[in-house]
Amino acid sequence: MIKKFIDKLFGKSASTDFGAKRVKKSPFGQRQDVGPKEHGIDPQLVDDRAMDVVRTLKQAGFEAYIVGGAVRDLLVGLRPKDFDVATDATPEQVKSLFRRAFIIGRRFRIVHVIYGRGREYEVIEVSTFRAHLDSSQAEQVGGNERTSKSELAGMKHAVDASGRVLRDNVWGPLEEDAARRDFTINAMYYDPETQIVVDYHHGIRDAKKRILRMIGNPAVRYREDPVRIIRAVRFAAKLSGLGFKFEDKTAAPLREMKGLLADVPQSRLFDEMLKLLQTGHALDSIEQLKGLGLGTGIYPLLDVVVEMADQPFLKLALQDTDRRVGEGKPVAPSFLLSCVLWDDVRSGWARRRKHGEHAMPALQDAIDDAFNARIGDVSGRGKLGTDMREIWMMQPRFEKRVGSSPYSLLEQPRFRAGFDFLRLRAQTGEIDASLAEWWEKFSTAYDDERHDMIEQARQEQLQKPQHPRVRVKRQDADAGSPSTTHAHRAAEDDFPAPSPESGEPAPAKKRRRRRKPANRGNVDGTASAAGHSSPGAVSDT
Repeated sequence: MIKKFIDKLFGKSASTDFGAKRVKKSPFGQRQDVGPKEHGIDPQLVDDRAMDVVRTLKQAGFEAYIVGGAVRDLLVGLRPKDFDVATDATPEQVKSLFRRAFIIGRRFRIVHVIYGRGREYEVIEVSTFRAHLDSSQAEQVGGNERTSKSELAGMKHAVDASGRVLRDNVWGPLEEDAARRDFTINAMYYDPETQIVVDYHHGIRDAKKRILRMIGNPAVRYREDPVRIIRAVRFAAKLSGLGFKFEDKTAAPLREMKGLLADVPQSRLFDEMLKLLQTGHALDSIEQLKGLGLGTGIYPLLDVVVEMADQPFLKLALQDTDRRVGEGKPVAPSFLLSCVLWDDVRSGWARRRKHGEHAMPALQDAIDDAFNARIGDVSGRGKLGTDMREIWMMQPRFEKRVGSSPYSLLEQPRFRAGFDFLRLRAQTGEIDASLAEWWEKFSTAYDDERHDMIEQARQEQLQKPQHPRVRVKRQDADAGSPSTTHAHRAAEDDFPAPSPESGEPAPAKKRRRRRKPANRGNVDGTASAAGHSSPGAVSDT
């Protein structure tokens, strides 16, 4: 105020030299090239394969940068798990430069460049700079991705009735690509050759201040892509340990705009849920969801996770998943989801056993009920669902430790996942810890040690009191169906008797004597009974 009064007193124009140098603020931000002394990125943390992608593109005459979360992690001193590259080359041009590259996606067309093979393979995701377009000027369709496939086929920029972007494949310059990214700390571009960070929206400043800030109007950006709501939670959970917090304007619309997620395809929400739970910060993600008022209503299965996260079994499973991710070990979504739904399966299984059903069919029905109630059409009947079933169906088989059963169970492809599940059950007191200890030792023992362990288990079983078998029909079974009766008998032969802890009588198993064929002479009939000791039947782990 004093300066304005003095200027007015002496007749100075409001347009001073300082004011004359002011430049109108660009809607795309102001480019800043930040050198290594200021940003402090350690080039040793950059993946060699990402370096190769950038180098190959630049040698072909294109711009290329490491972009997104990798730059953010490098700035705060973390080693990124994934590296993405942005370039002005089109997807077709990128694909032509690499031997193993594939164009994927419809909504955003990107290229996956593949390095390595088998479990050691790595994917470098390469995206083309996109133009920053006003959604109000985009083509609008009445339906969604599924109902408007034919209409969307020829469109490059399209939105649905709510403003959600269905197609965004219009290429543009670097500054526009930066403006269409979500958070300022994810909108920086790093050239690993020159070690320059290109920053348009003060991402480096926000990274130093530990602020999560949305570029542009947060409400508009969430409406363009409601999945950004879940991404915001994931970033906050990942970076909360480093002191990052939401800017008030960025966090304010989250709860009220949660309803927009209802229009997002279920498969995409399912993938985002897995990212929340399998990026090493599952427990922190759940706390963020609760704190932001997003604990329910995002995705039905995620609601279950949030609701049951404090139960000992699931909490231990989430902690174990976070630990494995932190150690760089692989995690399988089937294992974690089998832990999430175990309470449903276990209670349904116990209820059916109480009504007299045998272990195998009772467990199968309980699994079906859990899938129908919780999974629905998303992955419940595919490979993921099959793996979950195998993990659950192994649990009764761990009770049987005599004969050849331990060897056949050990050879199951999902044995390790099933055993880890058993170990979690033992750690929470659901089963006797000695059972998990026995299988831990058996899985790593030599052949003769395994034989002795099985013999000892057999002797212990013989010392237990035997009760006459009581065969009970399932309540929902068709009494006149021969196939049903046969299936129940097969299940009773394949699965062990209830454990003493269950309080149910252990049936005495009938022995079947095999007659020797008359034309085979004097053949030792004990080989089939002791098949676990025959060559090829034992598998060392």
